[in-house]
Amino acid sequence: MRKFMDSDFLLKNDVSKKLYEYAEKMPIFDYHCHLNPKEIAENKSYENITQIWLYGDHYKWRAMRSNGVDEKYITGDATDYEKFLAFAETMEYAYGNPLFHWSHLELKRFFGIEEVLNRKTAKSIWDKANELLKTSEFTAKRLIERSNVKALCTTDDPADTLEFHQEILKDETFKVRVLPTFRPDKAIYLEKDDYLIWLEKLETVSNEKIDSFKKLVEVLEKRVKFFVENGCVVTDHSLEAPFYRRDTENRIEIIFAKRLAGETLTKEEADTYKTEIFLALGKIYYKNDLGMQLHMGALRNNNERMFKKLGADVGFDSIADNNYGEVLSKLLNSLEVNGELPKTILYCLNPKDNELLGTMIGNFQNSDIPGKIQFGSGWWFNDQKDGMIRQMTALSQLGLLRRFVGMLTDSRSFLSYTRHEYFRRILCNLVGTWVEDGEVPYDEEILKAMIEEICFVNAKNYFKLEI
Repeated sequence: MRKFMDSDFLLKNDVSKKLYEYAEKMPIFDYHCHLNPKEIAENKSYENITQIWLYGDHYKWRAMRSNGVDEKYITGDATDYEKFLAFAETMEYAYGNPLFHWSHLELKRFFGIEEVLNRKTAKSIWDKANELLKTSEFTAKRLIERSNVKALCTTDDPADTLEFHQEILKDETFKVRVLPTFRPDKAIYLEKDDYLIWLEKLETVSNEKIDSFKKLVEVLEKRVKFFVENGCVVTDHSLEAPFYRRDTENRIEIIFAKRLAGETLTKEEADTYKTEIFLALGKIYYKNDLGMQLHMGALRNNNERMFKKLGADVGFDSIADNNYGEVLSKLLNSLEVNGELPKTILYCLNPKDNELLGTMIGNFQNSDIPGKIQFGSGWWFNDQKDGMIRQMTALSQLGLLRRFVGMLTDSRSFLSYTRHEYFRRILCNLVGTWVEDGEVPYDEEILKAMIEEICFVNAKNYFKLEI
C-alpha cells in the first residue's frame, strides 16, 4: 500500500516519474482564470483559511450541499471557523472527488501541512494555517510568485476600465504579467434582462452613443484595441445554447433597434444578432492577432430559488446536452471562408463532445501557427483525472497532443495553481504508460521536449508572450 499522496502521487511507473522531473520545473502561463485584478493590485491578504479557501469556491460549496450542510455554513452568516469545520467534515465523504486531491495539494504545497483534513484534524490545521496566513508569504502577489507563474490572464468585460491591470503594472517589484481577457458575453446575449443596462455602461466608458448595430461593432473594436494596448492576448466566449442564423445588414439593424426600444425578440431574431456580433468580433480578433476561446456546454442557474437568493456562479450549474457540431462548423467556417478565423481554443463541458472537438479542430488548421485550432483542456466538471485523460486521449488519437497548449486554472482562488501540478502528473503518467506499454519509443530527448512544451512552451509561443 502506497502512502497517501506521496512524492510519486499519480505516477505509476519509472518513465512517468522521470518525465515529471521535467514537468515540475516548468513555469506556469495561466492563460484563463477568474482571479480578481483588484485583489492582485491591492496585494490582498487573508485573516483565516476559510477566507482564502471557501469564499467564492463553488466547487467546495457543491460538495458541502451534497453532504447536507445548511446554506448558513456555506454562503450564510455562520462564522468562518464553523464553515471550515463543515468543509472538514465534508472531506470525509469526498474520496474520489478531485476536491479531495486539490485541497490536500494546497495544504501541502502552500502551508506545508501533511495531515489529512477531517473532523479530528480540523482544529490543528485551522490553527497552523491561520498562523502562516499572518506572514508575507500569503499575500495575493506572493502566492502567485510562489507558484512559479510567469503570466496570467484574468477575465474582463469590454466595459472594464482595466485600471487595476494598469496599477499592477506600476509595481516594478512584481514581475508576473497580469493580462486582461476580452470577455464579451454581455454584448452577445442581448435577450438577457441586463443587456440595456450593460450597454449604458459601455457607452459611458467609451464616451460614445450606441444607437445602431454598426456603431456597437465600432465601439467594441475600439475596446478590443484598448485591451490590446493593455496587454490582452486572448478573448473568451461562453456559448451556451448553439446559434447560427444569417441575415442582411438591414435586418440586423431592425433587430437591434427593437431591443433598444425594449421590445421582446423572437429566438430567431436573437440568434441572428448573436451570429452577426460573434462573426464581427471574430474578424476583429483576427486583425489584432488575438486568440479566441469558446467554452461550450454549460447549463447555468438550474435552481431558480437559489438563483434568486444568491445569484449566478454559486454552484448550481451543470453539464448541458446540446448538439454543437453543425453550428460550430458554420461559425468557424464563416470566418475561415475569407481567411479571418483567429487562433481558436474549443472547450466542451459535456465529455460526449470530446471526439467532436477533436475532429473539428482538424478542419481549420493551417500554416499560420502549428496547432492554430486547439482542443482545450478538460474544463470545469472535466478538470479531474478521468476528464483530463479522456480529453488528452481524444486529442492524441485525433490530432497532435504535442501541440497542445496545456492546462489553465479557470479559478478564482490564488491557491489553485496546484491544479497545474495535478495536470502535469496526469500528463506524465499518461505518456509514461504509453512508453512502458511499448506504444511509444523511449526517446528521452523527444519526450522531454514534449512534456516541457505542453506544460508551458506551447502556450507561450501560441500567444506570442514575451517573458
